[in-house]
Amino acid sequence: MKGNNSLANEIASLKIKKNAVILAHYYVEEEVQKIADYVGDSYYLSQKAVETKAQIIVFAGVRFMGESAKLLNPDKKVLMPDEKADCAMAHMITVAEIEKMREKYDDLAVVCYINSTAEIKQHSDICVTSSNAVQIVRNMKEKNLFFIPDRNLGSYVAARVPDKNVILNEGYCPVHEKITVSMIQHKKNRLPEALLIAHPECRKEVLELADFVGSTSELIEFVGRNPAKQFLVATETGVFYQMQKQNPDKLFYSVREDQICHDMKRITRKKILEVLENETNEILLDPSFIEGAVKPLERMLGRF
Repeated sequence: MKGNNSLANEIASLKIKKNAVILAHYYVEEEVQKIADYVGDSYYLSQKAVETKAQIIVFAGVRFMGESAKLLNPDKKVLMPDEKADCAMAHMITVAEIEKMREKYDDLAVVCYINSTAEIKQHSDICVTSSNAVQIVRNMKEKNLFFIPDRNLGSYVAARVPDKNVILNEGYCPVHEKITVSMIQHKKNRLPEALLIAHPECRKEVLELADFVGSTSELIEFVGRNPAKQFLVATETGVFYQMQKQNPDKLFYSVREDQICHDMKRITRKKILEVLENETNEILLDPSFIEGAVKPLERMLGRF
């Protein structure tokens, strides 16, 4: 079995040979983040996908991320280290539900969290991420906004843009949904000095207890500038690697033991090497489909 250093060297060599770049989300394993060219949240990685000159993009993340990269880069190969790595929330909305809401409201825009399938993006007006959702919704000209698929992020946005009628869907992230107030209170009793920081995919009542709410990148930035030494983190524990790396003198605790996305953890160095060698697990989308599905992403990125 090849060691991690050997795998890293082979991957580095193949990247040069094949003009490839590795994009990795904060939620993947530490060993994968260490060899990635870019590590970040969905918005940052979308930007990097657009900017890259590489001909092959290896996306260390779940399927909707690879689809988004392909939509933004139709002429490039986008490879997924594990074709089964998916996002449950991305499938918690249907085209039929969107069409039903459009029939109900004349003045309606469908605001689509990037954590969604390419098919759903095709039926949406604009995409958002957790880092830009409030700003984008605030600037929408429509009064009625159907926010899909995440009800928790939608609720967070609605509270901050009260002049809009934000209609919520019933989707959610299973990892964040399982974090409860009672769990937080139990941990806070043991760690009274720790600040609670939370991702807006958490339940509303959890966010109300938080000392800071933000996207994964915003959470990392917050712990870097805050003088506190202990943090109770209400999001997927993959972010701990970057937090600890940038703040070796600070301590980070999860709210619950199994606070991980098992799909994200499917990504390994070995799988990255295999897809680079064989160029397998490619995201394939029909060109005519791409034309419609990419528009909400381009609007988010300010490309038109």
